[in-house]
Amino acid sequence: MRRRSILLSTAALAALLGFSFGPPTSRGPAPTQVATFAGGCFWSMQKAFDGVPGVVTVTAGYAGGTKADPTYDEVETGKTGHAESVEVKYDPARISYAQLLDTYWHHIDPLTVNSAFCDYGPQYRSIIFYHDAEQRQLADSSKRALDDSHRFKTPIVTAVEPATRFYPAEEYHQQFYRKNPAHYEAYRLGCRRDARLQQLWGDVAISQGADK
Repeated sequence: MRRRSILLSTAALAALLGFSFGPPTSRGPAPTQVATFAGGCFWSMQKAFDGVPGVVTVTAGYAGGTKADPTYDEVETGKTGHAESVEVKYDPARISYAQLLDTYWHHIDPLTVNSAFCDYGPQYRSIIFYHDAEQRQLADSSKRALDDSHRFKTPIVTAVEPATRFYPAEEYHQQFYRKNPAHYEAYRLGCRRDARLQQLWGDVAISQGADK
């Protein structure tokens, strides 16, 4: 009885000191963070972020609108308020939000209102959707830096807005450039996407993977 009391006292003392006699607990993988961008055709935006070191997943979908559970056909009317967007889940230990912004800028045309390359309508407008105060500050700063650089003759029209609910697009849109490579390449070339990106960003567009 006395020995049991001593053992209990030892266990209690260990608990008070924060010690553990059990096996080490697993902390699991580091949590990911979320970034949301609209920059024209979500096929191309998904392709732009896929494979970037530190990016975990990229989902094509719809954001910025008012209608719940919109379909592709509804969004394409331009009446739901949504923009074709991508939700990027990333590991902040491997890639920063500022680096994601750099990738984003070099894959869009930030000078056209309600259009992107050969696509026209509010569903193709460019938006950085921020999820917290830090993302907002970084997005605003990067946009201001571009304007202040006087790289372009006209102002940046890309909006910086609070994130809204993101709706994943239909499955056939996910990884479209991989599932339908011939269709996607015909679309990309027909839109003169690469030529416009090089006109805007020069060799940086190519180094950023605009022709991936």
